[in-house]
Amino acid sequence: MEHFLEDLIVVDAATFLAGPGAATMLGDFGAKVIKIEPPSGDGYRGLVGRYPVPYHWLLTSRNKESLALDLSKDSGQALLHQLIKKADVMTTNFMRGQLERYQLTYPTLKAINPRLVYGHITGYGDDGPEADRRAFDVTGWWARSGMMEFVRDPDQTPLMPAPGMGDHSTATALFGAIMSGLYKRERTGEGCHVSTSLAANGAWANAMALQGVAAGNDLAEHRQKAGWVNPLSAAYACADGGYLVLTMINTAREYPQLCDALGHPEWLQDERFSDIRQAMRNRGDLQQMISDAFAQIDYGEAARRLDDQGITYSKVQTMSEVLVDPQLRAAGIVIETGDTQGDYELTISSPINMVGEAKKAPQRAPDIGANSLSVLRELDFDEDYIQSLLGAGVVVDGSK
Repeated sequence: MEHFLEDLIVVDAATFLAGPGAATMLGDFGAKVIKIEPPSGDGYRGLVGRYPVPYHWLLTSRNKESLALDLSKDSGQALLHQLIKKADVMTTNFMRGQLERYQLTYPTLKAINPRLVYGHITGYGDDGPEADRRAFDVTGWWARSGMMEFVRDPDQTPLMPAPGMGDHSTATALFGAIMSGLYKRERTGEGCHVSTSLAANGAWANAMALQGVAAGNDLAEHRQKAGWVNPLSAAYACADGGYLVLTMINTAREYPQLCDALGHPEWLQDERFSDIRQAMRNRGDLQQMISDAFAQIDYGEAARRLDDQGITYSKVQTMSEVLVDPQLRAAGIVIETGDTQGDYELTISSPINMVGEAKKAPQRAPDIGANSLSVLRELDFDEDYIQSLLGAGVVVDGSK
């Protein structure tokens, strides 16, 4: 089966998650992705500690080929430059000093390949006093954006995000930037330097609340001073221990429907709760009443009643439930890999789809240097040259 990006060669010289995640998305649509990692392997491989399955590596390095290359050596940099000559896209998250040390700055690579689309991830942007500050998604995306402060309750210590949450949103942004760069190249014949940052994506994710601050309405400050009580946009426990979350926007219409769904139409006869305006003046009592009502019924019954009334809600799913969610399976969000080794039967699809264009079936992530020889041979490097690189330890063959 043909895939619409299969004519692209991508050199994935980024580390950890955000940059490589963008390359993963390109590979999902068929691009040939050459993962550059040091002979000891990308540090991301070991992030699971002692757990025997590098599950995050299986996710982010699917459909890639590993070339183990020592960039600390001049001949390693020279080889990468030769790969760049043949490439359409390169991803990197190296900091300025590393880019200069390894001769991977955009001006250097543009001189080698003017058609290259150079995708660069930074922590805090390309310019400014902290442009060279190291960042991970917890620091650059979650903490720096205001989200870490915004979501906590009064006097609660700020909470950590889910692993990779900011990295994956930033990877999606870089994918979009790269595709925009390829479109520009299609029009002009020239490549370009595209970039995004963890901080930019964190601020964009939190942009509604930040725009409120700019308009004089700081919801986070209000939450810390007065708490955050909205009975119609809150999570509730059901009798069987399951949680659901309500998101009711058209409150004037939906509030009476919620009263009916919960079996309490009499609430509307109480002047304190007769309409949504009155109810919100007594929101603390209302929230407790709703909580008590949901606590009397199992989740399945609550879901049936809410569905009958057309109220927007969702189950607060455990991560195990996400993997067997029939809707997510049917929509191609959680997908089967066909892998038979027992530790990679399912994976999560990238979030971009194109009607009429199938994604590539997930192929297991490679071991360190598993494709070093095949990559160089397929790209027509001389065999004597390949053997000299192996002998000098510049390239490592991990296929054995």
